Amino acid sequence: MSSEIIFEVTEGEEGGYCASALGYGINTQGETLSKLRAMVRDAVACYFDNSQPTPKIIRLHFVRDEVMAR
Repeated sequence: MSSEIIFEVTEGEEGGYCASALGYGINTQGETLSKLRAMVRDAVACYFDNSQPTPKIIRLHFVRDEVMAR
């Protein structure tokens, strides 16, 4: 069990943010970064419950597409 879990965070198509844990079936979303952080913490707590140790560190990796015209 790793002591860290990494979420890939992208901007949602309709606004807000989407987060997916790498290597785990955890997905969540939030309208603001503050709400996203709370939802990620809650999703991790629900996923790991008492059956396995919860990671000590939650890392958010922000992914952003940028289009540049020539």
